Amino acid sequence: MNKNKYTGSLLGLAIGDALGAPLEFSKPDKFEPINDFVGGGHFKLKPGEFTDDTSLALCLAESLSRCKGFDAKDQMETYWKWFVDGHLSVGEKAVGVGQTTMRAILTFKRTGEPFSTVTNPRSAGNGSIMRLAPVPLFYLDDPLKAIEMSGESSRTTHPLQITIDACKYFGGLIWGALNGIDKKELLSAYYSPVNGYWDEHEMVSDLSDVASGAFKTKNPPEIIGAGYVVQSLEAALWAFHNSDDFEEGVLKAVNLGDDADTTGAICGQLAGAYYGLDGIPDRFKDKIVMKELILSYAEELYDKKGKEIKEFQ
Repeated sequence: MNKNKYTGSLLGLAIGDALGAPLEFSKPDKFEPINDFVGGGHFKLKPGEFTDDTSLALCLAESLSRCKGFDAKDQMETYWKWFVDGHLSVGEKAVGVGQTTMRAILTFKRTGEPFSTVTNPRSAGNGSIMRLAPVPLFYLDDPLKAIEMSGESSRTTHPLQITIDACKYFGGLIWGALNGIDKKELLSAYYSPVNGYWDEHEMVSDLSDVASGAFKTKNPPEIIGAGYVVQSLEAALWAFHNSDDFEEGVLKAVNLGDDADTTGAICGQLAGAYYGLDGIPDRFKDKIVMKELILSYAEELYDKKGKEIKEFQ
């Protein structure tokens, strides 16, 4: 395993986020499809600037590297630093914080409890899966931990079982892509790098339809890049499935509109892991902001993988 897939996954996440950000909240038939960074949109970003998807992924990467493992309190403290100070943001303040994530951060600061206890079914958003890549990157040497810790990383802000299962499933896909698993096998029904995992851990039914590969027979408008974690993951996998390279996949994802930055970030972290940094077009790599920092965080995760000294708490 070289660093090419590590750097590809984390930078791919940021590129998907930045490409989709100007299209966020736009209906797919209300804009001209893009093929490069354009800037603007709801947050009036410059071309190549990203939103909370990337900032929170960098916060997670920073925490995993600093703690040499999973520390939920440290993760939430780092998210808090982003929320109030704009830490790892493109500007001086946080860009695009989601309601579920914001409530979890504020509750943590009040109570000190790092795991959210939200039970509202409307909180089954994509805010934890969008930032996920650093977890399977760190736990590459242990596929079971890569899956389980992907789920734990959701619990800090998105504790519903469907969001936990989505992160566990997607963490397994990223792990497989990092390890060179062929796309056909990756997208086979209920793929897991741990044999029989989903036989022993029954998946929430709404997600099961996606994991079975039902998205392969769908097309827009059935495929929707919405904020609901199941639809968001389905849209990203649909784009990855129906493309032959990083560029085609991520552009298919963001041009679905709606929650375009997050659909792009989800597709980008998987496609980046699969195709590697070398598979990402230079024009994307050259224009993404904070490129060197993002690459350095990915390289640090590579250097520290398998060197966990602290169990999660």
